[in-house]
Amino acid sequence: MLYELIAIVRPGSLKEVKEIAKNAGVQVLRSGGVVRGYTNWGTFTLPKPTTKHQARYSEGWHFIMRFDASGPVQSAVRRTLSLDPRMIRFSVIKIGDKLEEINNVPGHVDWNGTKTNITDSIVSRATPRAILTENAAIRSSPYSS
Repeated sequence: MLYELIAIVRPGSLKEVKEIAKNAGVQVLRSGGVVRGYTNWGTFTLPKPTTKHQARYSEGWHFIMRFDASGPVQSAVRRTLSLDPRMIRFSVIKIGDKLEEINNVPGHVDWNGTKTNITDSIVSRATPRAILTENAAIRSSPYSS
């Protein structure tokens, strides 16, 4: 089965990120799996501040690893990452399990560089008056903070 590991490591040293990625890859390889590739997306602000291992984080270093392995290997990788205090968050997604589904999936995951954030897409489509009205509606919403 083909899986994709999306991981967020505490900000700081790129050496830590490489070490975590390498350990996850070695664990897959020792269990008879195949690592298709790694993608380093760099540091990004988290959607909301989060607490992990008694520390609070507002940004993290993102990387993705695509790998082929069995279900128990994927569980072992998850268990190892959950015990690492340098990890903020991670998710393992099953991309497919049939050859027809996964034969054309590359190892590298490209970032969609066309939009930088949602505000840019709103500004490019709306008039200034519409933006002011929309911002006022957002500020007066009971869900806004």
